[in-house]
Amino acid sequence: MYILKTEGTGKVPDHIQIRDDDFFLLAYFKVSAPRTALKRINLDNKTKEILEFAAGLEYGKIRKLEL
Repeated sequence: MYILKTEGTGKVPDHIQIRDDDFFLLAYFKVSAPRTALKRINLDNKTKEILEFAAGLEYGKIRKLEL
């Protein structure tokens, strides 16, 4: 899996994208509201780890996410 953080502007908040190994979009959610999107892909038990990893990411950089 891969993770990407996109920077919001003005009224648009920051978002996180989670993609599979073929870069197919699995989840796209606001940093402030990840639970519903992560629950859909059965990663709701990893919310804390994903948000901690995302906090250290640079905007627009794709990184490998190993859970």
